This record gives sequence, C-alpha cells and structure tokens, in this order.
Amino acid sequence: MKKYILGVDIGGTACKLGLFDVSGNMLDKWEIQTDKSDCGKNVLKSVAKSLRMKMGEKTISDEELLGIGMGLPGTVDKEGFFDCPNLNWKHVAAQKEMQEIMGGIQVRALNDANAAALGEMWKGSARGYQDVVMVTIGTGVGGGIILGGNILEGSHGTAGEIGCMVVNPQETEYFYAGPKGCLEQYASATGLVNMTRKVLSQKHDASILDSVQLITAKEIFEAYGLKDKVATEVVDTFFKILGQAMAKISYIVDPEIYVIGGGVSKAGQSLLDGIHKAYLKEASELCRKTEFVLASLGNDAGMYGAVYAVCHERTEREDVTPIISFVEKFK
Repeated sequence: MKKYILGVDIGGTACKLGLFDVSGNMLDKWEIQTDKSDCGKNVLKSVAKSLRMKMGEKTISDEELLGIGMGLPGTVDKEGFFDCPNLNWKHVAAQKEMQEIMGGIQVRALNDANAAALGEMWKGSARGYQDVVMVTIGTGVGGGIILGGNILEGSHGTAGEIGCMVVNPQETEYFYAGPKGCLEQYASATGLVNMTRKVLSQKHDASILDSVQLITAKEIFEAYGLKDKVATEVVDTFFKILGQAMAKISYIVDPEIYVIGGGVSKAGQSLLDGIHKAYLKEASELCRKTEFVLASLGNDAGMYGAVYAVCHERTEREDVTPIISFVEKFK
C-alpha cells in the first residue's frame, strides 16, 4: 500500500498545504486563507476540511496516510499546546484538536521556524549537515536550532527564539514583539524600516529614500546597492547587530552552518556577505569556519520540515521499515 504524509504551514494570513510521499517528494501543494473568525476557533477546522477535500480528490484513505505535520507561528510545547496572538490562540491544544478533527490520524505540531530549519536540513541548503541554525528575517526574526540532526525545542517550546535576545540593554523604546533592545527590534524588516525612518527624520545627507513614500526593506537594500549614504549607514548597523548576535549563538551551540531565510533573504548575496563579514569580526577562531548560505526552499520549507518531523517521530515510536530506511539515508 502506498503511503502519504500531509504537510501544513499555518500563517497569520494564509495556510500552505502539501501532499508528500514517504521519500519527501511533494506531489501537490495549495493554499487557503487563514480563517481567524470567532477568535481563531475555525483555523484548524478549515485546514482539516481542505485536507479532507484533497484526500478525496486523490482517493487517499486514512490507512494510506502516515500522519500530518503542522508548522505553527508561535510557541509549541512538548504536548502540542500552542500560543499565538496573531491567531487569537492562548494555550490551545492544537496537536490534539487537529488529531481529533481528522478522526485520529497522527499529528505532529511544531513551531514554524523549527519546521523550516528541518526542511532546509532535509531537502534544502543545509542538506548533509547535522548541526544547523536557521535564521529567518522577515517582519520579525525567527530561529531554528538543530543539533545532531534533532530540532532543539526546549522544555517549554521556546528554544530557538533568537529574535528575543537582548542585544542593546540601553534601549529605552519599547518594541511590540519582544523586550526592549531585542534582536528583532533592529534586525527584522520592521526594525530596518524603523531605523531608516529615524535617520531620515534627523539631519542627513541627501538620500534616494527621501522621495519614497512607503519605505520597505526592499527599497532600503536597493538604495544600499546604489551606495546611498543613509541606506549604507542603516544596513551596516543591521549587519553589525546580526553578525554580533550570531557570533554569540556560535559560542553556545557551535553550528556547522547558518541558513538565512525569510522575506529579507531576497536581498541575496549582498545580505549574506554583509552578515558574514560582521560575524567574522566577533566569532572565535574555530567558529569562523562556520558556513553561511541562503535558504533554498522558500515558503515550502515549513511543509517539508513538518513532514520530516512526522517521519522522524514514527521511526522512534514503531517499526516502520520504509520510513526507517528513508530517515537513516539523511543521517
């Protein structure tokens, strides 16, 4: 009997869904809008409905489904309880609820950044590595830490939340998503834009950005590429703060490789080079050998990682010979 796994990546705006075989090949993918009505009570129901429709379309029975991997945009503890203000969820038993809605099909829930890190280790830019740190730079800063091929989730599900690291204890302004002076306050797309606006509000050299009505990270990096003085000042600060933070992470977990993902990673090689250069100024001699790469799976990374988590857990729970040989292939 052919076996399948469903991958789910729930976001604040859209949910990305995929159908995979046990070798990790994506057979189909689609999106649905995140249904946050009634204080988020319908999110899992709408996802389950879409998964059932796809199973019906592909004539896949419950017996053919090995499980469902589900990446969630917030803290997920060992029991699958989940907190996420963006979905209006507070200590929701997401893993258990999804399993009940799907009629007992096994579900593995994990943080979305952790899922993305596993996806990049399995099928992306960190393939072949066992000690990986993924840094996602978008609206916020997320992280996933893999040691010895296993994701580090922590006793309360908060491991890898590198965006909450305080990098400037002298900061006096509050930041909506973390403590004052946290990494996310400066090194996210939001932080980059805020720093740029602050410089532009003060006396400064003429800048391309003066005439931009809606400043985004994309415009800032484009101006940086044109050697705009304001953009250069801000982006260099952005690089310095990120590089210093990642050097500190290396002292603690000593990864083989850093994978840079998230929306800001679209800035490409200039982003990677800038972070790496700043990192080398702060890292220890041995940690300077750590590799830096851009993520390659894009928005699909979370689904791949969630599927990998299902495969990995099944090998620990029971004797599933095809899955064992599949997972061991990547160890």
